[in-house]
Amino acid sequence: MERTLVFLKPDAVRRRLVGEVISRFERKGFCVLALKLVQLSEEFVRAHYAIHRGKDFYEPLVQYVISGPVVVMVLEGKKAVDVVRRMMGETFGGESSSGTIRGDLALSDRFNLVHGSDSPEAASREIEAFFAPEELVSYPPEATRWIYDQSGPEPV
Repeated sequence: MERTLVFLKPDAVRRRLVGEVISRFERKGFCVLALKLVQLSEEFVRAHYAIHRGKDFYEPLVQYVISGPVVVMVLEGKKAVDVVRRMMGETFGGESSSGTIRGDLALSDRFNLVHGSDSPEAASREIEAFFAPEELVSYPPEATRWIYDQSGPEPV
């Protein structure tokens, strides 16, 4: 099973969409391994989005993410990174398809509700940055027996 990091940005928290978004991931079948509400520091956010330093949206992005608390979680499931990103939708809410989180709940090109790791490697780094190992829980295989066919060597 693959893990990914997701955080609900300040607009999702302030608009009281936390339960709506988490329930979409749970209904899909993802297991929540860690979850917390935090206020991120400017230093942390600048490091997290360092790849975008120098781009025109970098400073507004930093200010947006530090403007209020975020809900950070680790999700686990088959192809978690790819599936979560498809569930989130395109970066800009107005360009996202109906049925996606951003397509259903966002219109802004900046306030886009949610961050998700963009690769398994990024997910590993981000999970480590946000959570200590002891903050993650695990589920026994039977917890997902009605999500995946587990009759073979790998869940299907």
